[in-house]
Amino acid sequence: MAEERAFGPVRLIPAANQGRYPHSNSVYVDGAGVLIDTGADEARYRALLAGPGVKEVWLSHWHEDHLKYLDLFDGLPLRMMADDAEPLTGIEAFLDCYGMPQEEYREYWRRVLPADFQFKPRRPTRFFAPGETIDLGTCTVDVIHAPGHTPGFSAFFFREPAVLFMGDYDLTRFGPWYGDRDGSIDETITSVRRLQRLPAKVWLTSHESGCFEGDVSKVFDDYLAVIDEREAKLLDFLAAPRTLAEIVAKCIVYRKPREPRAFFEWGEGAIMGKHLERLVKNGAVVLKDERYQRV
Repeated sequence: MAEERAFGPVRLIPAANQGRYPHSNSVYVDGAGVLIDTGADEARYRALLAGPGVKEVWLSHWHEDHLKYLDLFDGLPLRMMADDAEPLTGIEAFLDCYGMPQEEYREYWRRVLPADFQFKPRRPTRFFAPGETIDLGTCTVDVIHAPGHTPGFSAFFFREPAVLFMGDYDLTRFGPWYGDRDGSIDETITSVRRLQRLPAKVWLTSHESGCFEGDVSKVFDDYLAVIDEREAKLLDFLAAPRTLAEIVAKCIVYRKPREPRAFFEWGEGAIMGKHLERLVKNGAVVLKDERYQRV
């Protein structure tokens, strides 16, 4: 596991599995006892609870890899954006917000969420106001509403150390995720560019190394370029009429079939579905007899 890195009072807690799903990096604020996201490492969380302590948990958004060890902090105040609270009310609401209609996939997740992510219904104790500024004593943080990944996604800009926690806008080579029911390609692009303009010196993210410094303009550009690459490959494939099942089988996002299907096959369809919706709306693709074809 990578070593923790501290920037003033803001500390990156690296996740197990080199920050890859089903884990996610956390941020801890020394002095304030604030922990953001709970998908990193159980042993490290238990050590934090033993001392210096955790006083409050914040969630950047509702996805399962950010809730994995949330049960360790039962009884503590829990904050997130109100627009992301619905999925936490129960497994069926969780799957509805993913936009997952297939009963086969839902049955898989009904087993996996409680078993692997300790999922149970929860209600936040407080909600962030978009754009609010919170004085944590050791630093000041701006709560930035950055929809696209999820409707209520929150990023956190710690002013004094000039550190931005971008969560799942993670700048990895995989590119952005916007496949949820309420996810949006265009909002993702807008949010990422907005975050890029903040006067940060350090950018922390939820997955892989999770830490970027210096001139990161190319990293941002490469991250968003994945959207165009996916769309270009999809348009090439739509030179002939294709069903959604054929598009999913092409594996434009994940490159090859992977298991479990309820994760990868559903995810492929979710992301491609957003591109198809966008292309049809823009008039670049038509849908006829349940087949898509570029114009």
